[in-house]
Amino acid sequence: MTKRTFLQTALAIGLAIGFGATHAQSMTPIKFQLDWRFEGPAALFLVPAAKGYFKDAKLDVAVDAGNGSGGAVTRVASGTYDMGFADLAALMEFNANNPDAPNKPVAVMVVYNNTPSSVMALKKSGIKTPADLSGKKLGAPVFDAGRRAFPIFAKANGITNVAWTAMDPPLRETMLVRGDIDAITGFTFTSLLNLEARGVKTDDVVVLQYPDYGVKLYGNVIIASPKLIKENPAAVKAFLAAFAKGMKDVIADPKAAIETVKARDGIINTELETRRLQLAIDTVINSPDARAEGFGQIKAPRLALMASQVSDAFGTKTRINPDVIWNGSFLPSAKELDVLPKPKK
Repeated sequence: MTKRTFLQTALAIGLAIGFGATHAQSMTPIKFQLDWRFEGPAALFLVPAAKGYFKDAKLDVAVDAGNGSGGAVTRVASGTYDMGFADLAALMEFNANNPDAPNKPVAVMVVYNNTPSSVMALKKSGIKTPADLSGKKLGAPVFDAGRRAFPIFAKANGITNVAWTAMDPPLRETMLVRGDIDAITGFTFTSLLNLEARGVKTDDVVVLQYPDYGVKLYGNVIIASPKLIKENPAAVKAFLAAFAKGMKDVIADPKAAIETVKARDGIINTELETRRLQLAIDTVINSPDARAEGFGQIKAPRLALMASQVSDAFGTKTRINPDVIWNGSFLPSAKELDVLPKPKK
């Protein structure tokens, strides 16, 4: 190799390394914590990642499975994750119980306009309405969102004298089928399909969805750490815009969206998870309340009411201040947020 060739080769390698370093520096890494395992609804975040929407927004997003909304909130609060997906009530509880925490996460976009929580019972139990739950045995994991918010549901419907049984999540539907308990609380799109997997026909299940019985709690939201908001607000805004773009694709073709979940967890039941995703879309994403309020957004009076209800039901150390829970300044434009299909005439 001549001296000239050597210098040309060295220059080319140097330029390549420099380009790679510059490219890497231009990409903002975002560690994102899901609320649960890689099931149907995880496609909401895996699709924009798989289709390169995050990358186009100069974001290097890593999406990890979770084990509950409470865990997602605490991991973002600890700095282990930059952003996450969690039940708004869990976020409120953390903020109110940890007033001196240096890094309290903030909600920046609503995804589930309504809580997915329901009470479910088998028709043979004779339970038909919320009033029928008085004096009955209910079961759910202690951290279940529906169980935590049940006092709000009970107050709205005059339910009294309920006895609770705690269990691990995999046993919830099994205990209902065995008759160990009269009813369970859980996310509609989780427990209903889990009951079906245990041989129960959907028509044999009574589903009392919280939003249908006077409980207008917001459900899951995208949360961000104050550190990220302060240091890189543009990244938060870019993330939400890319997410909204992917959201439109997911709603348009849930079946295709599930392939991104399959890519992360090869043992999922594709048909079941497609139905779970569609059920989530139909019940809490493309709900009448979401269409009325606008996807992604929060209404101040409803947020204030929820803050008061959660403070009472969860017995928080301090009253929840709705003003510090929500920051809507990073939401995409109205056009970008127009992701919900128009209602059929």
